[in-house]
Amino acid sequence: MIPILLLAAGRSSRMRGADKLLEPIDGVPILQRLATSAVAVAPTFVTLPSLTHTRRSCLPESAHSIAVPNADRGMAFSLRAGIQALPETATGVIILPADMPDITQNDLAQIHGLAQSDSPTLLRATTDDGKPGHPIYFARHLFAQFDQLSGDRGAFEICQNHAAETTFFPLNGQRARLDLDTPEDWDSYRKTLKP
Repeated sequence: MIPILLLAAGRSSRMRGADKLLEPIDGVPILQRLATSAVAVAPTFVTLPSLTHTRRSCLPESAHSIAVPNADRGMAFSLRAGIQALPETATGVIILPADMPDITQNDLAQIHGLAQSDSPTLLRATTDDGKPGHPIYFARHLFAQFDQLSGDRGAFEICQNHAAETTFFPLNGQRARLDLDTPEDWDSYRKTLKP
């Protein structure tokens, strides 16, 4: 079984009081859009600042919520909590930050299928011009390395250490790297949407 781990425990500190994960796209909060896509593909686990946080109301009933009370200390704490919460039957995990608006259900299904069929160590989406991004699949034998992470660089160190064992696959456009962190990011993104 290969679950999906959505990282949604961050503070939205660059949004100047707004919550980027509750920002709507076509009337639906971005977190709800991604979580709905994820649960349609695989068992889905979602890190949150707490189990009573407003974000939880955006999640489908089948999504598993994981509280990360120390998430403000860096993404590493969300990753560690998320990995520790996965079932023992997980043979790997697909990790996706929850602020990536253009990642689709088909994208998640594609990486899920590749992870099942090829048994890679590390599988990473790229932009169509080859820049590495998300989502990223990690095989189970890498899980213990998440315990060593610290700070806010995510799983960068694990990806670097296993670069030679990484299989890359392209997604159209720049969506493997497009995330929305600031009000200006959101304003620019909305201008690109078709009316």
